Amino acid sequence: MHENREISSTPLSNDQGRSAKAINHNADVYVPEKSHCAVVPVSQPNKEAKASAEAGEGRAQMKENIAQSNMQPTQSGKRMSQGLDGVRKAAKERKQERFTSLLHHLNVDLLRDSFYALQRKASPGVDGVTWQEYESGREDRLNDLHSRVHRGAYRAQPSRRVYIPKADGRQRPLGIAAVEDKIVQQAVVTILNQIYEVDFKGFSYGFRPGRSPHQALDALTVGIQRKKVNWILDADVMGFFDNLSHEWALKFIEHRVADRRILRLIRKWLKAGVSEDGQWSETDKGTPQGAVVTPLTQKVISNLRG
Repeated sequence: MHENREISSTPLSNDQGRSAKAINHNADVYVPEKSHCAVVPVSQPNKEAKASAEAGEGRAQMKENIAQSNMQPTQSGKRMSQGLDGVRKAAKERKQERFTSLLHHLNVDLLRDSFYALQRKASPGVDGVTWQEYESGREDRLNDLHSRVHRGAYRAQPSRRVYIPKADGRQRPLGIAAVEDKIVQQAVVTILNQIYEVDFKGFSYGFRPGRSPHQALDALTVGIQRKKVNWILDADVMGFFDNLSHEWALKFIEHRVADRRILRLIRKWLKAGVSEDGQWSETDKGTPQGAVVTPLTQKVISNLRG
């Protein structure tokens, strides 16, 4: 969960400590993560934590998951489209369903909402276009982007390579996508979330809408205090994002997604390469840390493994 979140400046718990908060069921107020995708919590963290922890591994909190994952009102105040509601319903009722037609859900309204879900102050990509610059003439830009995506003329740009320091002195590479790539990625993630969110267990927190690492820690605290715990395993996959197989990632996604146009978009992002100091380099494996679409690949793989 911490792969993409090391730049978080979220404050720690208050003086009473996480334990007191979890037991007293006092809702926390968290500063949003510094990611490119805006996440708005839709439930009380500690109430959710108690339910998830007490459910125990192996007992899904499906009803709770589905309720928490409903999208918030969009920039225009409208709810998620009926079409996406239909995708979610079909995914819930038919667990083996492979969705062959999804791209038509990617309309101008969804692109607009995806644009406003991005961080306003995020660094620009290789094109040098900032969020504020793109907002100037936004509707014409989004209509043109929509047309290019559906005509197959959209081209993913390479990610701009930057580095952030790690606690051990090393540097973590990040890939900053261009604004248009972020917009389309966010729109595709919104569509695919309707499929994958209904499959997740109640104790799953990684990269999920309306959930945060702090809620996972609250749930862990409740579980440790109220269950008989003999040992705790803390494990991490070294260099997971840097070494992710593109072909295997797509195979995992294809378990549920059979729309070739959606798969082609994801392949474009994986193969777009990186630009560092003006030099382009090919990416035959891995996915850029910091990209909107990166958590999606991890979610899909984790879900199918679990």
